[in-house]
Amino acid sequence: MVLRLGIDTGGTFTDFTRVGPEGLSVLKLRSTPDDPSRAILEGIAMLAGAAAEADVVHGSTVATNAVLERKGARVALATTAGFEDVLLIGRQTRPQLYNIFVPARRPLVPPELVFGVRERMDAGGRVLVALDDSEIDTLAASLAGTGADICAVCFLHSYANPEHERRVAEGLRRRGVTVCTSHEVLPEYREFERWSTTVVNAYVTPLIGRYLGALEQRAGAKRLRIMQSNGGSISATAAREQAVRTILSGPAAGVVGAREVARAAGFTRLVSFDMGGTSTDVSLIDGVIATTMDAVVGDFPVRLPMIDIHTVGAGGGSIAAMDTGGALRVGPRSAGADPGPACYGTGEALTVTDANLLLGRLDAEFFLGGQMRLDVARAERVARGLAARLHLDVPALCEGIIRVANANMERAIRVVSVERGHDARDFTLVAFGGAGGMHACEIAERLEMATVMVPRYAGVLSALGMLVADVTKDYSASVLARADEIDLAEIARMLRPLVARATQDLRAEGFGTGEVRIDRRLDVRYVGQSYEITVPFSPAFRAAFDRRHLRTFGYADASRPVEIVNVRVVGAGLTETPRLPHVRDPRPSTPRPFARRTARFAGRRVRTSFFRWSDLRPGARAVGPSVITGGEATVVISPAFRFSVDGFGNVIATKR
Repeated sequence: MVLRLGIDTGGTFTDFTRVGPEGLSVLKLRSTPDDPSRAILEGIAMLAGAAAEADVVHGSTVATNAVLERKGARVALATTAGFEDVLLIGRQTRPQLYNIFVPARRPLVPPELVFGVRERMDAGGRVLVALDDSEIDTLAASLAGTGADICAVCFLHSYANPEHERRVAEGLRRRGVTVCTSHEVLPEYREFERWSTTVVNAYVTPLIGRYLGALEQRAGAKRLRIMQSNGGSISATAAREQAVRTILSGPAAGVVGAREVARAAGFTRLVSFDMGGTSTDVSLIDGVIATTMDAVVGDFPVRLPMIDIHTVGAGGGSIAAMDTGGALRVGPRSAGADPGPACYGTGEALTVTDANLLLGRLDAEFFLGGQMRLDVARAERVARGLAARLHLDVPALCEGIIRVANANMERAIRVVSVERGHDARDFTLVAFGGAGGMHACEIAERLEMATVMVPRYAGVLSALGMLVADVTKDYSASVLARADEIDLAEIARMLRPLVARATQDLRAEGFGTGEVRIDRRLDVRYVGQSYEITVPFSPAFRAAFDRRHLRTFGYADASRPVEIVNVRVVGAGLTETPRLPHVRDPRPSTPRPFARRTARFAGRRVRTSFFRWSDLRPGARAVGPSVITGGEATVVISPAFRFSVDGFGNVIATKR
């Protein structure tokens, strides 16, 4: 069995999972924000040693942070003459409807690096203005001396006929210019979204290329794969070419991991709740993982298949502060890994982690399984300063911090459940990340969710998700035809070249015929609508569309004609899923806590039992309030809940 490593780089910790002949093992290290590869290489050395045959699957925030912090490449844009301002104009939709002072969107490409090229295709792909070779010469001369790292080529209607984009790209590449074309990144109609996605890809590609190149070189002969936003992984080579597909890789892996461990434990309807050091990511899984094509990263649409994840700036490292109106705010700023929360010994800001510690909900001596000792005195000193400014005592301040953070995360769960027609009470809250288990019971109580599951490997579940994720590739093509004017055979013909590409690419990745799964899908909408719904391709696709439309929007009209906007193919290379340790029919038992201390809940001090996760055997049962400490995560069972440990070692909390 080949040694496999899953690595998730977060803002505060870098998480590792290892699967080999000896089974599954995990590791959690402080991140190194100045150079994320330092923590990665340290963990690889600890878990893989000199093993040259290790397969590494890595989830990175490099692309996301580059866009959010505006630290990507210097990008030039070549576009159809007359359409130089498409990215600047965007859509009519305003983010704040009644605010006339909303600042204008600041594009990733400065105006002086946007170049018009005389050429034109119509919507059917017919040439209206032919591209002359002199235009390519002029463009190359204009790019010289601009300092641009890469040129994005986005022409009108290139999804219907990419010939002009190809010719320009070939001409620029012959002159040594790095090029990114829209028909390769997103061959679909909607100019603004296609161009925005292509420019974001160009913006992060050089950075990702350097990062992955350095990581591969320093990691030695180990094979490297990168997690994508759609829940599958791709080779490092493919990630270099289309880095935009890695933009939400870490959170996506968490959802995949949550679905896998929950399904093994018997839960198919769940809300994944991933609370790390910087942010919280939530996603609803109703049997299958929900995906979306309408993601926004920073201010920029990225129209690629992504797991439907809602993120808020609330994590263990979220900083509590007083705003200009004298109110308590928590996040979105985070203390990160450096300097970290005050209790880590170097920070000067009070965070959610500090609040949990001062409320008695963390074991200061056994944090990270004893790898770290938390500085209670430092956290209390920092808390007294903020409490004095807010005219509160320290316990009231800390409870306020937890309530504010919980309210932010509760709203995020409502976005993916209630606001999309789902009753949260019908779902299990699967909490993971280093801090998820500390807040899940109180949030579940507010949402009237009866069951909380905290997986055994909660603190490193995103890293585990990378090992259970398949190798996935997406392909699409625009159709824009009414369904009553096109038959199933014609749709199948349009899908055929995409299926062939998926099969060929997965074979190149090393997957045999029996290890490949191909899914064919259609983007469908009622005639006259602006946006579409994706359904499986089958003779019954129309009925599936009506059902999905009814569930999503509350109405459907079977008599109204529909049109097919895009055809899609998802090719998956099936990977070997690690087998999780399991005990059949565990015997009920009452564990003995290693300590009983007081912790604060709902304004009063309560006697609380403290358990070590490693001491809890399958079948163990106890009531809240309890705190379960482990090497990767801590679980807080509030007074309203009881808990048991299932055969996989997961903590299952239910209302008392």
